[in-house]
Amino acid sequence: MANKSDYFGLSWIVSVILAIIPVTAWICGVITRIQDGKIVAAIVRLFTGFWIVWLIDLILMIVSKHILRLLPI
Repeated sequence: MANKSDYFGLSWIVSVILAIIPVTAWICGVITRIQDGKIVAAIVRLFTGFWIVWLIDLILMIVSKHILRLLPI
């Protein structure tokens, strides 16, 4: 059984591939935050900090196998 990661319960390697591509990482980041019920975080992700948040998500996805959740709301 494969380890599950943050992007839609996909395997870690698929999540890393999605995180490497900026456009898919942005879309997946917004959708996963909406799925978690964190609407404010999704809106912030949608309109601000695209490159910085993308880079942080990518590094954390590779190193610790999960994405960063800055806003708990």
